[in-house]
Amino acid sequence: MAAADGLLGLVDRIGEVGVGVLIALENLFPPIPSEVILPFAGFRAERGQLDLVLAWVAATVGALVGALVLYGAGAWVGSERLYELAGKRWFIVLSQRDYERGERFFERHGARIVLLGRCVPLVRSVVSIPAGVARMPLVRFCAYTAAGSALWNALFIGAGYQLGQNYDRVERWVSPFTYAVVVALVAWVAWLTARKLRRLRASRAGV
Repeated sequence: MAAADGLLGLVDRIGEVGVGVLIALENLFPPIPSEVILPFAGFRAERGQLDLVLAWVAATVGALVGALVLYGAGAWVGSERLYELAGKRWFIVLSQRDYERGERFFERHGARIVLLGRCVPLVRSVVSIPAGVARMPLVRFCAYTAAGSALWNALFIGAGYQLGQNYDRVERWVSPFTYAVVVALVAWVAWLTARKLRRLRASRAGV
């Protein structure tokens, strides 16, 4: 809680710019919770200490900046390099077959994945990486990221504005969903890992 209080203090010190900075960092460090920052910004706007629209704009710009950093990281890794990694025996999370399936799926549904992924805790922080790997056109990526982020930010800032000093209820409402997403992601990665390990054992047995 002390760490969260320190982050929120940045909003009190530098206002709407602080909201944007924290949301940009939240994309890179998911433990920084937008579910706390955004409702707090709405609460401060309700008290007249922040401009409601400027806080929303700053949060959306911050989300786009953070997403572009991860997009750049994905583009730097690139499709060919990731495909080669998936073929290594020690790279136990994905096989090359898994990667090819994922690549085809992203080619068909990438726009929806980026747009809707911005509204899912944790996923919103990492969804930019596959977009960069796939080299999604930058203008399209920015448009869908900005649209999804604007919706997410409006919902949470608006909730904080309506709840006033009870803004912290938002995090409690969202926490069960966040935990469910974490469990689902961990289970998915564990399943992919177990499947690749089984395939490696089967290939060695067949040699």
